[in-house]
Amino acid sequence: MRRILDLIAQHAAADPQRTALLDESIRLDYGELQREVARTAAWLDGRRIAVLMDNGCAWAVVDLAIAARGAVAVPVPPFFSAAQIHHLLADAVPDLIVSDRVDAITALTGLAPIGQLEVGGRLLHLFAPRVSLAPVLPPHTCKVTYTSGTTGQPKGVCLSGSAIAATTAALAEAVQADPADRSLSLLPLSTLLENIGGVYVPLRSGSSAALPSLASCGFSGSSAVQPAPLLAAFHRYTPSATILVPQLLKLLVECLAADASLPGTLRFVAVGGAPCAKPLIQRAWGLGLPVHEGYGLSEAASVVSLNRPHRERPGSVGTPLPGLRVSLAADGEIVVSGRLFEGYLGSDMPVPVEWPTGDLGRFDEDGYLYITGRKKTAYATAFGRNVAPEWVESELTATSALLQAAVFGEARARNVAVLVPHPAAGAAQIEAAVAAANARLPDYAQVGAWLLADAPFTSANGLARPSGALDRQAIALRYANALEELHASENAHVDS
Repeated sequence: MRRILDLIAQHAAADPQRTALLDESIRLDYGELQREVARTAAWLDGRRIAVLMDNGCAWAVVDLAIAARGAVAVPVPPFFSAAQIHHLLADAVPDLIVSDRVDAITALTGLAPIGQLEVGGRLLHLFAPRVSLAPVLPPHTCKVTYTSGTTGQPKGVCLSGSAIAATTAALAEAVQADPADRSLSLLPLSTLLENIGGVYVPLRSGSSAALPSLASCGFSGSSAVQPAPLLAAFHRYTPSATILVPQLLKLLVECLAADASLPGTLRFVAVGGAPCAKPLIQRAWGLGLPVHEGYGLSEAASVVSLNRPHRERPGSVGTPLPGLRVSLAADGEIVVSGRLFEGYLGSDMPVPVEWPTGDLGRFDEDGYLYITGRKKTAYATAFGRNVAPEWVESELTATSALLQAAVFGEARARNVAVLVPHPAAGAAQIEAAVAAANARLPDYAQVGAWLLADAPFTSANGLARPSGALDRQAIALRYANALEELHASENAHVDS
């Protein structure tokens, strides 16, 4: 992190009036950013500082100020449930909380703010929890990033400043970052990918980062988004780069197909966070979206591999970034080494030398990595064929007719699916979407039958995790009778 701070200082000295950060209400040039970071750092009297804020210039200033103090940052994802945030705070035991949500923090902790601070045009509130014995941090930790995990209980991933700086440098090189660039953040800055790609990479490169509030871009909750304000954000900030999850990419593709427009400034659109079907990537390119799929995980300090400009291979997640070694175990599990986390908060595990990711993959002859599924969710059919449901689901949701899909088939003669269709999709479109997906899949992975869900899979109804990942066990339980009927029947689909 010291390297990133030093580069910001160099940019401030060389061109202090160059825009560094902007949102819907304020613009900070590099000179102002450096002064704002120094001023904020003087106020943040803590060693372990939790940050619960919406996207904005203020978020980036606070994050950099924590690094400048040599304290440990604990970003709190705004899409976590109240119970998860409560667990995070109890687990991390911060001695200071910085937030723009005074009522939410008071409701969660029972604390009243001890002070206020205006940062980046936003009024922030400071809280000082009564600190008990805090878990010992690995010695080089500068940030604890929390993932929702597969159990729903957030896990604190401890990262060193050197690992974060190395990922930032490697990513800047991979995307050919340029001082003339402007990035647009559409994912929460508390997620490590957006923190690095949306803040550190542009500031390291001397370019600008647009960090509008998520609400101003049309987002509400963890998964709902309105197309009109999202498109307006692109035209307002005219970015050259942005990061998307597959569902956002799908929304933009549908908007473009319906004659919406995006500014011609975009040159690099990264997509990650979940499997993205090859047809969706190809369709995006056909509509003029320069999409580059990548792969990463918090335990490897974010991005592991990425499709580079002019070296794209749709369907793959590109080639590993410099400084990382990616190999495959005998069962196909992806193993990463070379730049890893320091350990989980509260765990006495040794600093890992290599990390089995839990993801399954393969390499092609040119060294491009392909993700084929999750080790824990892969299953064997009654015919002994191994199926990764994420692979099948990404093919199903590659068309506009299907928004979500959950595939099941453990020890069964055929795979079945619970489908969430687009509200405007009719029966014929749904059948065509399933048929199109099956045409791209080998016979053992094809969907033999399906049912329509009575509601989307969301964290609110317990059918998805806060990260957006499906809760397969909950979906299987909710639709247990209908799924059993599908397995027992020769029909293609049943009513749920």
